[in-house]
This record gives sequence, C-alpha cells and structure tokens, in this order.
Amino acid sequence: MKPDSNRFDLSLRKDAMLRLPDVASVQIVCRNGTVWITLDNDQRDIVLEAGDRFASTEHRHAVITALAPSSISVCATPAPAQSLHERNRKRPGLVFEQVLV
Repeated sequence: MKPDSNRFDLSLRKDAMLRLPDVASVQIVCRNGTVWITLDNDQRDIVLEAGDRFASTEHRHAVITALAPSSISVCATPAPAQSLHERNRKRPGLVFEQVLV
C-alpha cells in the first residue's frame, strides 16, 4: 500500500499543542480523546471528540490543544475547482509544528 502524503496521524498527550499555519483545505479528525481548536481572529470554541471532524476553507493559523490524551488525523482535502492559472501554481504540502508543554 502506498503511503498517503496528504495525511498524517498523530497522538497527543494531554496539554500537547499542534500549530498549523494554514487550515484552508485541511480536515482535522479526532480519532479518540478530546481536542480544542483555536483559529486566529475567530471567537468560536471548536471542541472535537472521538469521531468529530473539522474543515475550513479560510486561510487561518490554528492551534490544536489536547484536552485529554488524544489521536488525530490531519488530511489535505481536495481543493475546489480552480482557474488554469491557479492550478499551475504549486501548493505547498502540509506543514505542522508540534509544541510540547
């Protein structure tokens, strides 16, 4: 089986943090535990429990904090139809940074 380069799975200990510089076209799936997602300039509290998922089309920085030991999957979602010019530009791969507290 070929590895999926558009997805990674991660286990987070309680209070561990993961920073995603841009969540546009990214889906976050909580496989177990509970995580809290905060987005730049967004007043919402986004809490995911096992089986929940979050996706956004907005270009925002996100911090994912594990409220309990948790496992998540982060996947690049297919982009909506684009103009030929936009399709020809290269999209950077997923970039993430885990911050241990």
